[in-house]
Amino acid sequence: MKRRDFIKLSAGLGATIAATTPLSSAFAQTKMVLKASDVHPLGYPTVEAVVRMGKKLDAATNGRLTIQMFPSMQLGGEKEMIEQAQLGALQIARISVGAVGPVVDDVNVFNMPFVFRNSKHMEKVIDGEIGDELLTKISANEKTGLIALCWMNAGSRNVYNNKRPIRTMADLKGLKVRMMGNPLFVDTMNALGGNGVALGFDQVFSSMQTGVVDGAENNPPSFMAQNHYQVAKYFTMTEHLIIPELLVFSRISWQKLSPDDQALIKKLAKEAQQEQRVLWYEAENAAIEKMKAAGTEIITDIDKKPFQDAVKPVWDKYGAKYAAMVKRIEAVQ
Repeated sequence: MKRRDFIKLSAGLGATIAATTPLSSAFAQTKMVLKASDVHPLGYPTVEAVVRMGKKLDAATNGRLTIQMFPSMQLGGEKEMIEQAQLGALQIARISVGAVGPVVDDVNVFNMPFVFRNSKHMEKVIDGEIGDELLTKISANEKTGLIALCWMNAGSRNVYNNKRPIRTMADLKGLKVRMMGNPLFVDTMNALGGNGVALGFDQVFSSMQTGVVDGAENNPPSFMAQNHYQVAKYFTMTEHLIIPELLVFSRISWQKLSPDDQALIKKLAKEAQQEQRVLWYEAENAAIEKMKAAGTEIITDIDKKPFQDAVKPVWDKYGAKYAAMVKRIEAVQ
């Protein structure tokens, strides 16, 4: 056979294979490393849950799909992770609901202060139809550039600072407190008597160290994992926010997966939601013990009623449109 004829034959065979092989099947056979990122270090509950999810995915696909974790803000803060996921440079990110709220407004109901009675109440909500409904809304909104896989626990958010113990709203007066970059959160802190300052999570330590802010608010595991205990002595269990977090997937990358692979990842993500919860409570208890050992003053003897009453202006400003959803949340037992 002449070389010219061989080339023609090869081209013909290639066209035939391309025409008869479904695109999804072609992708299904492609080995793919899924990049995942989190602001927290290895061992942190959300990070560990995704690492375990990656091991399951690797086993289920015989190594065809694997997850490579980039913890400890290696790829930037949440803002940078979302941007990379939207471009398809990053596949999986653990992000705060606060970061999605400005785009998918319905999700902001979880950002409202004192919307949940406690963490157990929040878990029943995200495990049920309300949680599934909001995941679907995030995924369906093309502006996010993200597919919402599952929820993850983040405990309650509490105020900490390096000036004084917070027992009353008067103690918060004049303190500059870092909040996530959502106007709702800044307004919440302002309503509680502090001065809310929007800053990226990766800037909190240095900002407290240099006096740009006097404190911040977060859960005990984050407080310890990010070494904030080194620059903030007082930690008050205000529990003003109980906000679940999200595990999201890049929409661009998602569309390159076969339906079977998409279904597998969703299944494993739901399993990760439950596994992370167990890890969360273990980490929370361990963090509180470490805080005590490090000399952090943990304030629990506070009357939350004045704090709850104080955020009424926030509910008046943001809450009316969520009235129907709030009733559904309150009805969850």
